Amino acid sequence: MLRSSFAGDSRIVRTRPPTTARDRPPEEAAEDTSFARGLRLLLTVADRGGIRADELSSLLEMPISTVYRYLRTLGEFGFVDRHGGRFRLGPKLHVGTGANVSSERLIRHADAALRMLVNETGETAVVVRRIGLSSVCLHQIESDAPLRVTLEPGTMSPLHAGAPGRTLLAFAPSEVLDEVLAQELRRITDRTPTEEDLRAGLGGIVTTRMATSEGELIDGSVALAAPVFREDGIVGAIALLGPAFRCDQAWRVRAGRLLQEAARTISATLAEDQSH
Repeated sequence: MLRSSFAGDSRIVRTRPPTTARDRPPEEAAEDTSFARGLRLLLTVADRGGIRADELSSLLEMPISTVYRYLRTLGEFGFVDRHGGRFRLGPKLHVGTGANVSSERLIRHADAALRMLVNETGETAVVVRRIGLSSVCLHQIESDAPLRVTLEPGTMSPLHAGAPGRTLLAFAPSEVLDEVLAQELRRITDRTPTEEDLRAGLGGIVTTRMATSEGELIDGSVALAAPVFREDGIVGAIALLGPAFRCDQAWRVRAGRLLQEAARTISATLAEDQSH
């Protein structure tokens, strides 16, 4: 088992009998901890755009007093704002263009493409979106291989490390990049990019609409990612994750083509859905 931990979360390459991935809505987190409950609440606010406290209480099956406690804490950090009787994402969480596409809708449009990618490549497929300065996994379809890389829904990763986060960063507003670079870029592994590496690589991602990383979050893993767009900008990204020993150059070339085609398909169906 290979494990890499940061910011209280882990991404695991693990050996176990094949199982069917659990398809869970974005408001569900992996563990019922205080952090996970707060994250579920925040993701629900992000999904709904604007929502009342009593609606959050009902949706999350959480006492109204607890809901208000989380909202007060999130508000103090600028993560949520109150407008009239409704709560929405605050100024600290610059979701950016494409923000009016809910996570639920993005999952719905991405699901079939992710399943195709798993069937065609043999590796785990995920969809992520940016919330503030983090990449958040919304949904994953796991590989059936006994040894595989997984990224549980609700997991938050830094934007500078790994192909999924870096794809989101490459197409984010310039002030988001400035804020990322203003902080110390945490070295999660020996391959996590430095500021110089990050600056040098973002232009290529914009040009090719494709990012690749190896061992930046977990030693021995590979990730490929491609952005999903709508008319008003990036909505999220889809990615393939696998063990490096199985993801050779030939696999990466073929998987990259399939990934970009899948991203274009999701973008097209989102635009089509918007027009109806």
